[in-house]
Amino acid sequence: MATKRPDLRRRAQAQRAEAMAHDLVRSRRTVGRRDGVRMELDGRWLINFCGNDYLGLSQQFQVVDAMQNAAARDGVGGIGSHLVCGHHVAHEALEREVADWLEVPRALAFGSGYMANLAVQQALLGDGDTSVQDRLNHASLIDGARLAGCRLRRYPHADAEGALRQLRSVPTGAAMLATDGVFSMDGDVAPLRQLALAARMQSALLYVDDAHGIGVLGPGGRGSVAEARLGVDDVPLQLITLGKALGSYGALVAGDVDLIDHLAGTARPYLYTTALPAPQAAAALASVKLARREHWRREKLDALVQRFREGMQARGFELPDSQTPIQPVPCGDNARALDMAARLDAEGFRVAAIRPPTVPEGRARLRVTLCAAHDEDQVDALVAALARARDRVDAARAA
Repeated sequence: MATKRPDLRRRAQAQRAEAMAHDLVRSRRTVGRRDGVRMELDGRWLINFCGNDYLGLSQQFQVVDAMQNAAARDGVGGIGSHLVCGHHVAHEALEREVADWLEVPRALAFGSGYMANLAVQQALLGDGDTSVQDRLNHASLIDGARLAGCRLRRYPHADAEGALRQLRSVPTGAAMLATDGVFSMDGDVAPLRQLALAARMQSALLYVDDAHGIGVLGPGGRGSVAEARLGVDDVPLQLITLGKALGSYGALVAGDVDLIDHLAGTARPYLYTTALPAPQAAAALASVKLARREHWRREKLDALVQRFREGMQARGFELPDSQTPIQPVPCGDNARALDMAARLDAEGFRVAAIRPPTVPEGRARLRVTLCAAHDEDQVDALVAALARARDRVDAARAA
């Protein structure tokens, strides 16, 4: 007699119907071409205000040239894992450059930030250990703890006292305190100095995912850890992604020599996957060098952030306290966020509507992101369009 099991197709259909009923269905849109901050989306040209290319480096000619030259010389594939035959001189140069930039002893290249966050916790934590995390951490940090098989304890957002309480509640086993540096949906910065103190008091390792801080914050663009005036003794490991402000793809974990060497020898997401292609590493190296020396990009970005915030506040918007390129515009319910995004799209602006489970229930928002390649007129036009979208949505609901 056949075993009766749930039908996975029917389960998927039911879950999609539930998502549709609550305005939670996500759909892909196809980018045809990109030209700076302009993008051809489903056949229409829009100004992009939802990407993560904060410094405007993804199409910078020196970065593109570095990739093309490396591809012409070495081909386009990674061809093997790092410990077999995939570790290239381009990876070596990128790791050295990043370690020098961040003023840490060592760095290790990964195929993506998601893989790196899985790797760090899987390699360092296990049964009987604990990962203590901010409630708004990126999904990859949560999944990393699950992969490690350790206990996962979460504390209220940006609450260092809460982190300390969670660490104290599990007095045995090794512990890691993991946090985003800049939170990807709110744009605020973690209280890293207070978290470093909590970690030190409880003999826990502080790990900072600085995907959205590197290149943007801190002296020389060295990120939220440097901005907090913390060093490798305080933050033994930090993650930097190459696909945000650095406009490339991939990630590195940087920090303590012994820990980095341990990751290179034991982390499954590092050992059992093809290495980042050498041309991608060459492009990332060019991006890092530009980010280190072209301070005007951060200065312009900061000015655009302030211009956006002042314009929005002048039009009656109440914005969360974010001084980073991530500027959330609260909408409340999912339908309102989608309606406003559609109205912006019709006016020529691409802004993403962010809904649960990416954000908590009742906290849907438009996630505006600014880039050094935007100009003041584009920012002013977006602010005006946001005000029109809000007013028209509210008028339609009141009718």
